[in-house]
Amino acid sequence: MKLLITGGAGFIGSAVVREALMNQGYKVINVDCLTYAGNLNSLSSCSDHPNYSFEKVNICDSSALKKVFNEHKPDAIMHLAAESHVDRSIDSPAKFINTNIIGTYTLLEVARNYFDKLMRNKKSKFRFHHISTDEVYGDLVRSKDPFTEQTAYSPSSPYSASKAASDHLVRSWGRTYGLPIVVSNCSNNYGPFHFPEKLIPHVILNAIHGRSLPIYGDGMQIRDWLYVEDHAKALLKVVTEGRIGETYNIGGHNEKTNLEVVDAICNLLEELAPNKPSGLINYKDLITFVKDRPGHDMRYAIDASKIERDLGWVPDETFETGLRKTVQWYLDNSVWWQRVMSGDYRLERLGE
Repeated sequence: MKLLITGGAGFIGSAVVREALMNQGYKVINVDCLTYAGNLNSLSSCSDHPNYSFEKVNICDSSALKKVFNEHKPDAIMHLAAESHVDRSIDSPAKFINTNIIGTYTLLEVARNYFDKLMRNKKSKFRFHHISTDEVYGDLVRSKDPFTEQTAYSPSSPYSASKAASDHLVRSWGRTYGLPIVVSNCSNNYGPFHFPEKLIPHVILNAIHGRSLPIYGDGMQIRDWLYVEDHAKALLKVVTEGRIGETYNIGGHNEKTNLEVVDAICNLLEELAPNKPSGLINYKDLITFVKDRPGHDMRYAIDASKIERDLGWVPDETFETGLRKTVQWYLDNSVWWQRVMSGDYRLERLGE
């Protein structure tokens, strides 16, 4: 099976590429325009694989996409390319509208024209898998049950609104044009190769450098945490076994407050990195509380019973095992994150 994966140099995308290529034997075409969050160093283990191809293409570029489709003739599309950082969407929403909405529209149109020309036996196997987020569902109060696939959309940020729009586009192309689509919505991912502006790597790297660990508001915002390699396995289940037109929520069964996450990282660092920066007694002493960001949702939680029931997927990692692996990976892979941080990015804000 030949998979065209957009955003394959990003955090989740690179995990999918590695899993598909190295563990499951698929052929992979990685389409990525290499924005600040795209990093080919995350794919160094794959770069020389005979079944791997990389195309530096922006998904808003219709002509370039058509060339990629015509040359590689994929059997399925896994669409992960997106702008995904909430704070950045508040500061610069136009980029999110362009990539997440216009880019998805452009990809859908190229995929539709490609699909329409396929032979019947190829059409029956083709899939367009759109990967989205639980943030499209909006804020979930503590007393409410987790999000299901039937939960109404109520996005709060420019990021989640742009992803909600892209979800609607994908479903409408399925309904109107007969494109064989499937959608998945995931909870917060974490793990190796995560760009350092996001919460967990941000805290790890700030802590080992003796910098403050800023937490928005009171730190009681709740997220469901999903280890990225578990997510990659789930996504490959969805694209190969999911039913056309269906949506699958993918979660880690790990609801934690942001403060609990930061505390857990600090506790692990006490064990795994006991040689602290000069003058620091406890990593938790670095925790500071800062003004909350605009429109900050208090809780996300995923009901992942459908994908377990229909496709037999459950996460392998608990939050405790996954977080330990993640902290240890950042301690062992300073070359990777130092290369990332040598660019424009600086540890200034706490992301999510």
